[in-house]
Parts: sequence; C-alpha cells; structure tokens
Amino acid sequence: MEKMVNVYFYGKRYSVPESLTVIAAWEYAGYTLKRGVGCRHGFCGACATIYRIKGSNELHTCLACQKQVEDNMYIASIPFYPQDKRIYNINDLKVSDNVMMELYPEIYSCIGCNACTKACPQSLNVMQYIAYAQRGEFEKCAEESFDCVMCGCCSTRCPAGISHPYVGLLARRLTGKYIAPKSKHLEKRVEEIAEGKFDEPMKEMASLPTEKLEELYNNREIEK
Repeated sequence: MEKMVNVYFYGKRYSVPESLTVIAAWEYAGYTLKRGVGCRHGFCGACATIYRIKGSNELHTCLACQKQVEDNMYIASIPFYPQDKRIYNINDLKVSDNVMMELYPEIYSCIGCNACTKACPQSLNVMQYIAYAQRGEFEKCAEESFDCVMCGCCSTRCPAGISHPYVGLLARRLTGKYIAPKSKHLEKRVEEIAEGKFDEPMKEMASLPTEKLEELYNNREIEK
C-alpha cells in the first residue's frame, strides 16, 4: 500500500498518496479543475498555488503541477492574479532610461525586501531583474527574467505593488526589438512562411495518425 498523507483543499481534509503532485492530488480528491491548470509541466504558469504546513506560520508558493504533496498541507490555488499590465505599442517605444519610469513607475518604490525572489517557484532572482530595469539595463533584465512563466507569485507578496512579470516582459521585448542583433536566417524563414512555402507540408503532417507523428518527433534532427 502506498503511503497516504493528509492535505486540505478549501479547508476540508483529504487523504491522498504522497507521490502525487498538488494538481494530481486535487483530482484524486474528486475535484474537476477548470481554472488554475494548464500544461501540467511547469511551463505555462497557470497553476500558481499558495500553501502552508499545519503548525507553521510561513506561507509558501509553488506551481501545483510541480510540487509534491506534503503531510498537513493547507492549499489555496490562485487561478488568476490581477496584475497591472500597461498598454503600449512596442514600435512607438524607444530604448531610453525613462521608458520604465513612464510605463512602470512603481518599480522605483521597491524597498528591497526580496519577498518576490523568495516567492518565485522558478527560483529566479526577481529583485535583481527589477534592479536592472530600474537602471535601464534591459538586456540584463531580459536575461535574468527569461525563464519567467508569468505565474504572478512574486506580485502576490510585493508591498510596492509591482507587476514583476510584465516588467520583465517589457525588457525582453525591448531587447528583442532594439538591442539584440538581427537574425537574418529567422527573417528569411518568416518570409518563407508568409509566402506559403510550408502550407502543404503542414497540411500533410496534420493528416498523419498519432503513431506516425510520435515516430517523426522521436526521430527528429536536433541542433546542438
């Protein structure tokens, strides 16, 4: 028999196998998840979750598809966190020191508490990339925030009300649009796609049975 642990969903106790992830335990308990669930592999950031272990006053954050259940976990899902995304046209922006001040002035109210970094389930140095954004070092900010999955856990703990994922996203967009070197082979491939060069091959691939697609995927040529 597999070892069972007690977890609490919406304050109600359930006994679930200890090998399950939080999402799998939720479903094992009989819930049908329609919000707060996505790719199930840690890439989409949809399953941001807050939990506390009984007897401890410390709040923890995680992605529910990645975190294995622990005994006496009190779990709360964050199916959507209302971050403040500013509207802009990337073509109208310029790489200047005041672009962040104009769009996300709250980053200059950061008190350096590092709660955002502690909350990040991806182990990103969130406070550091906000510091890069403050100084206009967009390329460094883009690199530091590259693995962000936009889950919003960092923003839930921020006393300054910063929407960290959108600050990082702006830095990556500015870097890709204005700072990073142009990729000639990428531009050529985009032109070929627009011209319809791959329409027929895509239709042919879409008509293949699942077994054949799996075979092609498993034997694909991968650049190293």
